[in-house]
Amino acid sequence: MPIRQFLGDHRSFVSEDLDLMGEAFSAALTRMGLHDRRDPMAEMVARRIIRAAMAGERSVIRLAEIGASGDE
Repeated sequence: MPIRQFLGDHRSFVSEDLDLMGEAFSAALTRMGLHDRRDPMAEMVARRIIRAAMAGERSVIRLAEIGASGDE
């Protein structure tokens, strides 16, 4: 399940942004030990990453940190 499924109406990201958000999503889930992307926590991680990206964050490392820890 890619992060794109969690975007809802926020589809204004370019392909490169989606790629780095997906990479950050995978990294955050791995960091948290979440292997089931249908787990409700996975959706929470995705939403954190999407909010941070909407605010302008483009660092994969920082996005993964935000997704895993909730720091925004």
